[in-house]
Formats: sequence, structure tokens, C-alpha cells
Amino acid sequence: MTAKRVLGAVLALCTFSTGALGFEIRFQTPDTGDSLRDALYASSLTAAEKEEGTNDPQDILAAAQADYARLLGVLYDRGRYSGVISILLDGREAAAIPPLSAPRAVQEVTIRVEPGPVFRFGRAEIGPLAPGTEIPEEYRRGEVAGAAAIRAAAEAAVEAWRSNGNAKARVSDERIVARHAQTQLDASLRLTPGPVLSFGPVRVRGNDDTKTARILKIAGLEEGRRYDPEEIDRAVTRLRRTGTFSSVTVEEAEAIGPGNTLPLTIGVVEQTPRRFGFGAEYGSVEGGRLSAFWLHRNFLGGAERFRVDGEVSGITGETGGIDYSLGVRYERPATPKADIDLFAAFSFESLDEPDFTSDTTEFTLGFTRYATDELTVEAGLGYLYSEIVDDFGPETFSLITLPLAAEYDARDVPLNPTEGLYADLTVTPFLGLAGTTDGAQMTFDGRGYRALGGTIFAGRLQLGALAGPSLEDSPAIYRFYSGGGGTVRGQDYQSLGVDTGGAFTGGRSFVGLSAEARVNAGENFQVVPFVDWGYIGEESFADFSGESHAGAGLGVRYVTGIGPIRLDVATPIAGDTESANFQIYVGIGQAF
Repeated sequence: MTAKRVLGAVLALCTFSTGALGFEIRFQTPDTGDSLRDALYASSLTAAEKEEGTNDPQDILAAAQADYARLLGVLYDRGRYSGVISILLDGREAAAIPPLSAPRAVQEVTIRVEPGPVFRFGRAEIGPLAPGTEIPEEYRRGEVAGAAAIRAAAEAAVEAWRSNGNAKARVSDERIVARHAQTQLDASLRLTPGPVLSFGPVRVRGNDDTKTARILKIAGLEEGRRYDPEEIDRAVTRLRRTGTFSSVTVEEAEAIGPGNTLPLTIGVVEQTPRRFGFGAEYGSVEGGRLSAFWLHRNFLGGAERFRVDGEVSGITGETGGIDYSLGVRYERPATPKADIDLFAAFSFESLDEPDFTSDTTEFTLGFTRYATDELTVEAGLGYLYSEIVDDFGPETFSLITLPLAAEYDARDVPLNPTEGLYADLTVTPFLGLAGTTDGAQMTFDGRGYRALGGTIFAGRLQLGALAGPSLEDSPAIYRFYSGGGGTVRGQDYQSLGVDTGGAFTGGRSFVGLSAEARVNAGENFQVVPFVDWGYIGEESFADFSGESHAGAGLGVRYVTGIGPIRLDVATPIAGDTESANFQIYVGIGQAF
């Protein structure tokens, strides 16, 4: 490049600098209108040293010398192969300074980048390709010849062969020629697929307390099955899902084994098996709620989970009295198959509600299937025994239950979601042995989240239905109420039900709607206006001939590492319930 051309290029450069602490940095490059300048600055280690306030000349020199390759990589990714880069430390070219002869001080760094013209693909060849391979559109004749497009094409071609069972597929030859006069790049990639392989012997390392046979069973990598990289990913997911391991890897052998097999090694790091936690909530009417759990993540040495949950609620509240519950659940993964878990659950619950009291014991044995990463389904067989006293008088219920459940969770962050959907559907058919006839209860909880700017909009739909027995003959624990922190904030707890003329009780149908706008108000704070609406009906499925009520209010969230701390203040806005003017709710986690 002639001196005249260099001078002209420099005069055309847009220059910006940052000063104040440490050394001065000047970044000079044309404004090409495609965010190239921002990408170059973001990739610069020298700029990062400046942002950190570094003054050590040795660190500045090392960063500057590394920047040549980093900046060149950005240019190549944008299809610019004639770029000129100069990095001056107080006027000296950084590349010419010996690494062990750093200057005693650096006052100014000047980074000059002349990107040159954009190259386009003259040829973009790749092959042979596996059936159904989809090469990125960017790797086409006439498109911008970015190095990133070449890498993406190579990765797509290799992954397609691996998905076909060719585990050792690779790019065996690449010919890339830049034709500067035509500003074109010719790229030709040749692949060697290698043979179709099957899974070979699988060994396990790193396990001290977990049985090797159980790890292999949970992973589900069956020797002799055709190689599939997605199956390896699923094996990692299955092992991590148990909670027993803090780290899981599956390593493929470098060499192909006998009979075109691929030996594998599962590496695990075990977690501390025992864990406990607690939670607390408070409502001005519901009173306090305390909950705690104890969990063992490797109960019998086979990654089994054993969990005990306890809860006390209604403390100092106005909800009838204090409620108690205790639950025990045992889960054995990969029983009988890799994506199916066996579970056994036992629970006892004593409720002292405004309109009934009950003591209920339930035992359930069933299976959980992980259909996809987002969808989990569950089926079980159980027995329920409950002694209830309500406005209809004392009654003892004995039921055989068949609980069926499906949970879909596609939220980005379950404890504090900003995007995604969540849905939980439970259908429990029951056979009445005593106290009631045959029937079924259904509940649904659906939630959606969307972030727009600095506001997260959240919506919730709750449904409930009880089919089969009449209202008088149905178990009180299966009926539905509305009002309080879990349904309609601002309304008294369980204040909306069904008045039969001689008794007030829960209904056989329920519809609940909630909406929130979680507005970011600083680094850790959110201001949350909200509105809730609830309906209770005597009919099995809502026909909206019953009563409804609503509440609205304003909340504050303080976001912490364990979840947001919630404070909501709500008031009734519709309905005939005689609620207080304001209700206060405090807890950990979002309302939904």
C-alpha cells in the first residue's frame, strides 16, 4: 500500500477515544454502516483492559499483540480479506515490540483498522453430503463470503453425517482462495464420512457412591445400537435430571472399536447427597405459612430420590385454624426404562378451613415419563381416606384414585420467568368405596410470560371441574373455592363458594384469571400492578351462572439469588364478599 493511499485511508477514518483512568485508547476505523466498528471494538482485548482500568504495560502489550488475530477474525467473519491492521503503543507498532521488552509505561494506544472491500463467494462447494443435509443459506454463490458461513456449512455437514451414524465424519480437505481483483472467495470443502458405527462398550468413571449398573441403566446407551449423537445428549440429560451429579460428560473413543463400534466413557461428579430448604409466606387474612423439605439424592446408591415435605399454615390467620401437612415421596429413575421413573408417595393433611375440617391420608404408586425436555406425564394408582366435617355434617370418604397428570414447562427461568409458557393438567378419576359415588376431578393451571422493553407481562388461567357426585355427596377436599393469595388477591380467603340455602360450601367448577405487569424499576426492583378474577359454580363444568368476584392491587419485587421477595397490597373491586379494604401478601417467589 503506497504512502498516499495510507494517508487517504487514515484521513477517512472515524476516530473515537476513551480516556480518564489508565491509558488513552483511540480506535480508528470507517463507519461501514454494518456494525463492523462495534464488533471490532467488542472483540479487542486492549479495549477490555482499558475498561478494567489496567495500567500494567506488560498486560497492555500482551493484549495488543493478541488483538491482531482477534480483529482479523472479525474481518474474516464479515467477508473482508484485504484488511490492514495497525496497533500503536505510544507510536510503536505492537507487533514489533519483543514480548519481554515491554515499555515501562503506556500512555496511548491507537488501533487503526482499514477493513477493505467485502468479498462474495465465487464458488461455495461442499460434499459429499448425507441425505437430508441442510447447508446454511449464507454458504451460496454470490453471498457475503464470511468465514463464519464456511464454518457453519462445515459443521452442518459433519453433524448431518454424525446423525446418520457416521460418528467419525470430518472435513478432510479445504481449499479456500481469495481472488482480490474480483473481490471473490472460492471455497471447496471435502468430507470423509467414515463408516456407520454402533455404540460399543460403555464404562463409567468418577462414581464413588452410585452403582455403576444404575448409571448405565439411567443413561440408556445400549451397546450395539446405531450411533446417534442425540441419544448421547439424552443420556447426559437423564443423568443430570436425577440431581445426583453436579457434572456429567460422555466421551467418545478416538479409535473405532472391533466391528465398527464406538466405545464410550461416562464421566460423573457426584453431588452432596443431602439437601434441605424452607419457605415462608404471609397474608393479612391467611396468616403465616411455613414450609420445609429434606431431600436425599442418592438414597439407596442408585440415584434414587427420597424427599420429605412439611408445612404449617394459617398461623395467626383468620382462616378457621391451623393446617398441617406431611408428605413423603420416593422416586427410582429408569424403572422400568430410561425415561420412566417409578414413584411412591404418602401424604397426611389436616385442614381447619372456614367451612370444613378434614383429616386426609393418601398413598399413590405410579410412573413418571419424561416425554420431551419440556413435557412430563404421570400416571398412578392410589387410595385416599378422609374424615370430613362440613355444613352437610360429618362424613367418611374412602376412594380408589387414578391420578393422571401432564406438565409442560417452557419457561426461561422457572423461579422468575420472563418468557415462555407453563401448563399443568391433572385429571383424577376415582372409585367411591364409601361416602361418595364414582367421579373425577380436573384441575388446570396455565401461565404465559412475555418481555417487552423493561416490562414483563404475565397471565394465568386456572380451571377446576368436579364430575360425578352431587355437591352434597362430594368430598369437601375436592370442591373449589376462590379468594386469597392463590386465586383472587384482595378478597378474603375462600370467601367465594356456593350457598345452597342451608349450607355454604365449595363449588364443583372454578375459573380464575390473573394478569400482572412486572415493570423493572432499578437493578433489583420491580413494580407490579395486577388484577385477579375468580368464578365458582355449582355445576360440574362452568356455565357462568354462579358467582364471581375480583381484586386488584400493586406489588413490589426485590430480586435476589434465591428468587424475588414479594410484597403485594390488594383490594376488592367486584363481588359481594365482605372483605377488608386491603389485604397484604408477603412471600418468596412470584405470585405465579
